[in-house]
Amino acid sequence: MVHKYMLKFLLLIIILFLFTSFNSSYACSIIYYVDKTTGKIYVANNEDYWYDVKSYIQIIPGSKNKLARLWYGWDDFAQGGVNEAGLFFDGAATPEQNIPEGYNDPNGRNVGDEILAHCSNVEEAIAYLEKEKIAASKGHIMFGDSAGNAAVLEWINGEKKLVKLENNVLIATNYLLSMKSAGNLPCYRFQSIEDRVIKLNESKGTVDLRLFGNVIAGAVQIPRKDSSGRVFGTLYSTFINISDMEFVLVYQLDNSNITRLNLKEEFAKTKKRRIKLKANS
Repeated sequence: MVHKYMLKFLLLIIILFLFTSFNSSYACSIIYYVDKTTGKIYVANNEDYWYDVKSYIQIIPGSKNKLARLWYGWDDFAQGGVNEAGLFFDGAATPEQNIPEGYNDPNGRNVGDEILAHCSNVEEAIAYLEKEKIAASKGHIMFGDSAGNAAVLEWINGEKKLVKLENNVLIATNYLLSMKSAGNLPCYRFQSIEDRVIKLNESKGTVDLRLFGNVIAGAVQIPRKDSSGRVFGTLYSTFINISDMEFVLVYQLDNSNITRLNLKEEFAKTKKRRIKLKANS
């Protein structure tokens, strides 16, 4: 269970770093982290997008041939999520690349939901994309599982590339890890997360969702308007303790607008549920 004081501390940290964030419309941040002491696994994501999108959390019960799963996104498309087996995924935009011949971009196909429904670990998720001949020309995908395995899948110059977990952490933002020369560097968000991971590893305290939440705090995007008045920023931040099946979502950097779920309880339910994400009035 996520205690109230933990949530308040986590959210306070996010707000404290709001005014140090650099504006960039080309954003999103993802991290997979294994605590070296306990072996517990944590993941987090900042989804940076337009504030007028109708986003939601979708929870789908398991069936005979499909795993129970939770994903978040909009327009019937999973931007990221986790399933009952502890498989996690999320993606981020990157400079455009050629994908392998015979492969196709998702093009609106809800591939994330398919993977969470049918795959239990990183290897199965990558194999699923291979079987379906799906690749991403303008992004990369991070997969992580409950066994401590994680990888970022990229497609560069028509070839599949895998960047695997090193030591206890894997970070992805908006540059290609396998070909940094493609652009979007330097990335202050990646550096901010990396610096905070070092401090977390050096910490003598017990790592939990509260402490882990600090690692992406410096990577949030301050809401701002474009020339037409449309607002862009961190639409939501997600924090998941895969080992204990804890889930927290902070909407639009509002410390009074959070969703917290016990995933074991949610995945045991038999009815499909959608939680609409809305700004507090």
